[in-house]
Amino acid sequence: MGQKVHPLGFRIGITEGWRSRWYAPKAAFGEFLVEDYRVRDYVDRRLNRQPPYAAVSRVEIERTRNDVKVFLHTARPGLVIGLRGAEVDKLREELEELVDRKINLNIVEIKSPDTDAQLVADAIAEQLKKRTGFRRVLKQRCETAMTTGLKGIKVMIKGRLGGAEMSRKEMQIKGSIPLHTLQAHVDYGYSVSRTKYGVIGVKVWLYKGRYGEEVELVDAPRDNRRGGGGRRGKRG
Repeated sequence: MGQKVHPLGFRIGITEGWRSRWYAPKAAFGEFLVEDYRVRDYVDRRLNRQPPYAAVSRVEIERTRNDVKVFLHTARPGLVIGLRGAEVDKLREELEELVDRKINLNIVEIKSPDTDAQLVADAIAEQLKKRTGFRRVLKQRCETAMTTGLKGIKVMIKGRLGGAEMSRKEMQIKGSIPLHTLQAHVDYGYSVSRTKYGVIGVKVWLYKGRYGEEVELVDAPRDNRRGGGGRRGKRG
């Protein structure tokens, strides 16, 4: 009892597809696996941890006999592509130099960032890094997510919250999160906030409904996303 499992790994091959899609002989499997890790790590450091902060949620990789197809799911495709495709061409050249293979880059736009668990986790981590009150951040993010049409959200942060000497865990839940139901479409995201006091881990679960029965999700109102007037409006 009490054993926790990764929501994506729990559903892979049943209701969710693989993030890397290729076949390889036994001799080449390890090499391809390391290449996939390098590509994902480089994209994260290049686009998420430094300008232009392109909000890349996930990287999917497909391999054919000759080249490698990389799908970047991002909330800001314009920043990845750049002026007349200059940035995406530069990124392609850097990835080809990294893995020494021909790379085919495809940019996929995330139309509603507030309904992507990884982007929500990254946003919370960024706010904690700016020393915003953690309880306020959790409450605002949960309320914002629920306005998009989600059926449930759970956010957990752990570490030296508020610079306290002893680390602890804080959690906020709204709606329902059926973690044991394979047919439930639960999106999961994990991010790390490196603060002055130490590292704070951020985990986010989003419940979008059962597979095939998901409601149409919309982006949150802009004033709610900033937290302006949300609490006052609820009191009234």
